[in-house]
Amino acid sequence: MHKLTFFPLGNADCCRIDLEGGQKILFDFADVRSKDDREDRRIALPESLRADLKDAKRDYYDVVAFTHLDNDHICGASEFFHLNHAQKYQGDGRIRINELWVPAAAVIEEDCTDEDRIIRAEARHRLKKGTGIRVFSRPDKLKDWLNGEGLTLDDRKHLITDAGQLIPGFSTGNDGVEFFVHSPFAKRLNEAEVIDRNVDSLVVQATFTVQETATRVLFGSDLEHGAIADIVNITRAKKRDVRLESDVIKLWHHCSYTALGPEKGQEKTKPVDEVAWIFEKKLPKSAIIVSTSKPIPSDDSDDQPPHRQAAAYYRDRVSAVGGEFKVTMEHPTQVKPEPLVIEIDGSKARIKKRYISGASAAVASRAPRAG
Repeated sequence: MHKLTFFPLGNADCCRIDLEGGQKILFDFADVRSKDDREDRRIALPESLRADLKDAKRDYYDVVAFTHLDNDHICGASEFFHLNHAQKYQGDGRIRINELWVPAAAVIEEDCTDEDRIIRAEARHRLKKGTGIRVFSRPDKLKDWLNGEGLTLDDRKHLITDAGQLIPGFSTGNDGVEFFVHSPFAKRLNEAEVIDRNVDSLVVQATFTVQETATRVLFGSDLEHGAIADIVNITRAKKRDVRLESDVIKLWHHCSYTALGPEKGQEKTKPVDEVAWIFEKKLPKSAIIVSTSKPIPSDDSDDQPPHRQAAAYYRDRVSAVGGEFKVTMEHPTQVKPEPLVIEIDGSKARIKKRYISGASAAVASRAPRAG
């Protein structure tokens, strides 16, 4: 059995993947809980992750992926992880990263000043050393940066994966999972005057295989509808529709309406055609949609996501296929949110639910097998 764990962090991201074979992969890290606010319901992420690693008798992740360098995806990373580029980020208790995954923008971006500067320094250090890193897309700006370091693109091409390719190091045969890269596109980066972290962020589809049953999970980042439309159009042109057919979708941008279309709408956001194709044509039976966000509001007093109109659309879509729409800060309740665990086995994906009868007991509620 494989497991996905989404942590209640408000409008911030961290997902742990526990593979059946024991490997651990982390997508993003955001230690955003206020330590001085006892009413803060967001999880103490470092403590939760350390407890899990202690149980597993390890002090490292096989992979840590930073989808992009916005604070809600990297907050506190320099205090939690052992970073190779500087001794000040090393020492007892820090968690090691065997392989770091970053989009090319995380290497070539300028004007980084805080946590983003530290992660950029680590990515650059590993890329220069030629080990412990995978970079996604190869824009001309990356070629220029490597040349400035006395290296060539050919020197480091074994560490670079483009959109439309599988990530080396994982296979369904050996590991029970493969990762297909949807974004970033080198072409967009080559044409852009400035780097847009959201548009240039890492988006992958993971395909888990258990007992010959494939379960597909789409890890969206903070893309808006225009970039998602590009992914759909390219994927369909390449006749790879299955790469956007996902049993579990981690939503883009904390349930913002901008991931669906240009207008919020009065009661429900209307998606552009390409985004509608994902949710109205390719959403499988019993699909699970996860919004890594604050609770869905009942009004429009806050312009920031999540947006109730976007949530209304997603709820309609999962209802149509007998699935579930889950919000990390609402699971299992808004009063006491806990990590959302999705288990994947030969019956596809199901949310692990907790029931209390006398003593506490954790049991799984199985969704009907899709297909």
